[in-house]
Amino acid sequence: MKLMKGAESFSFTSSSPVGVLVIQGFTGTTSSVYYLGKCLAEKGYNVEGPCLSGHGTKWQDLNKVKYTDWIRDVEDAIEKLKKRSKRVYVAGLSMGGTLALYLAEHHPEVSGVILVNHAILLHDPRLPLLGILKYFIKSTPAIGSDIKDPTQKEIAYDRTPTAGAHEMIKLLSIVRKDLSKVTAPTLIFKSREDHVVPIDNAEYTLERISSKRKELIWLENSYHVATMDFDKNLICDKTAEFIGGAK
Repeated sequence: MKLMKGAESFSFTSSSPVGVLVIQGFTGTTSSVYYLGKCLAEKGYNVEGPCLSGHGTKWQDLNKVKYTDWIRDVEDAIEKLKKRSKRVYVAGLSMGGTLALYLAEHHPEVSGVILVNHAILLHDPRLPLLGILKYFIKSTPAIGSDIKDPTQKEIAYDRTPTAGAHEMIKLLSIVRKDLSKVTAPTLIFKSREDHVVPIDNAEYTLERISSKRKELIWLENSYHVATMDFDKNLICDKTAEFIGGAK
């Protein structure tokens, strides 16, 4: 099936021994993290940005995949990156951050983790009912393009698939249980105003990971899709600084 323009996987190669895996969020596309990936490539790093299964086509396709498909996507991408990088970092926006944490939990070779408005806790009272609701309600209103900058628009689905959302909730639960296994240096970016992922996600993760080096940077001028918003250059610069100083 043909992908939307801007939803394709992307890759940048350099002579650097450092690689960064950049992961998109739920119902979005790689376009949401392309700026970050390109920026890091311009700073000299190898970069992989995989298109997650069920994304970038039509929202109905996201009701056909399992959370294990997304894990396979990022596992494949990190193996591809490792072939040309001695050190690998994982970065993710929203559910992409959840997947980055999963990789850090299961791959001790990960050199560092960068999270942008990552999802680990969601408080919507309807979520526990998704296992039943998905059989009767195929989709709910869209969650994409939560961006403060009026000149930017995320390429994302115009509906939120309920079966797909149920798979995301399963992923969050699995990753949440193993947060203490994360020992790699971790940098967390969190928007003060985020209309998709609650603000308490940042400190929840910060308190539970076992990383000796960990930092939380508050974003004052962006909404959820901060990698496309007013703070996108701050995210890129601080990420490169983090990678340069991580041991």
